[in-house]
Amino acid sequence: MTTPTGAELLDALHAALTRYVILPSAHAVDAVTLWIAATHAQPAWAHAPRLVIRAPEKRCGKSRLLDVVEATCHQPFITVNSSSAAVYRSISEDPPTMLVDEADTIFGPKADGNEDLRGLLNAGHQRNRPAKRYDAATGRVESIPTFAMAALAGIGAMPDTIEDRAVVVRMRRRAPGETVSPFRHRRDRTALRELAGQLAEWLRTDLEDLEAAEPAMPVEDRAADTWEPLFIVANHAGGHWPERARAAVLALTAEAEDSDKGSLGVRLLKDCRTAFSGATALPSATLLERLNSDLEAPWREYGTSGLTAAKLGRMLGEFDIRSSNIRFAEGGQAKGYEKADFVDAWERYCPLPVALVSDTDTGTPVPSVPSVPTQVRPGTARLSGTA
Repeated sequence: MTTPTGAELLDALHAALTRYVILPSAHAVDAVTLWIAATHAQPAWAHAPRLVIRAPEKRCGKSRLLDVVEATCHQPFITVNSSSAAVYRSISEDPPTMLVDEADTIFGPKADGNEDLRGLLNAGHQRNRPAKRYDAATGRVESIPTFAMAALAGIGAMPDTIEDRAVVVRMRRRAPGETVSPFRHRRDRTALRELAGQLAEWLRTDLEDLEAAEPAMPVEDRAADTWEPLFIVANHAGGHWPERARAAVLALTAEAEDSDKGSLGVRLLKDCRTAFSGATALPSATLLERLNSDLEAPWREYGTSGLTAAKLGRMLGEFDIRSSNIRFAEGGQAKGYEKADFVDAWERYCPLPVALVSDTDTGTPVPSVPSVPTQVRPGTARLSGTA
């Protein structure tokens, strides 16, 4: 019997996923396929990407997808109703794959008492981030490893600290005409575990090569850290998988950028950019009025009268943006903000797509050309009209 190639094993895993689950896109299927395969080579990775399976409502297939992940991943460890101590003690140099269904029990409003588990899931994305515990019996500080890949399924978004380190799959209910095969644990899991064994045999043979691999990534920073193990697996398999991995990372990271509003601080920067449309400076009172008048923004909920000047100042101060006394052209002097003081933060935290960069305050898109980085004074725009 011929031993299947890496590409053939990934194809078989891909077929298993689509047999039992309707995923939101072909790119999502490829990403989950590569994520599951990567769990079998965790000792080779510098980062342990999370898989976030989220849905807007019940009955969107997230638990069924988790069933298939459990049947095909490396050493699955279900954390539902597991104590934090049990989870910590289960992580070793060759860690299990942590699986969490109903993740609101850890991150939701009723998640009191799960601080240790939340800390583990946040810290365990990167190697050498152990938890420290004092052992009274020995009188010593103990270092407990946290590094492990984890899949989390739940309704709604996960915390930014998790999704920023994750391959995010947004499930949805099946449409009329979309059908899948029913998954039966006793009947179907055995064959899937056999596939998991084949994946492990393929990847474990070449752990040293996988660890040494440094693929050219189409994304940067934390996204590159998260997707690198999946890229390495795809390149190791060959065939059509390297190109599919590239397409998947570009599609899913773009989707995350489009749908993710980011932290409140980044949301504030974006809303300030809108408020400054057509203006080079605004009194604090005018900026607050424009922010609080947006019915879909969170600022009206800040206290009885919405966002205040003091709260606005504290939040913008984190980005080194501060109010000053400004003399306005229409007469009078008041505390306010200069648009130029926002430009650096806008470019760093919420840059506009190249096609939307404007050379006027009207926001009218114009063609743009690559710029040459230069040293500039604080508060001076590097690209004309970035706001």
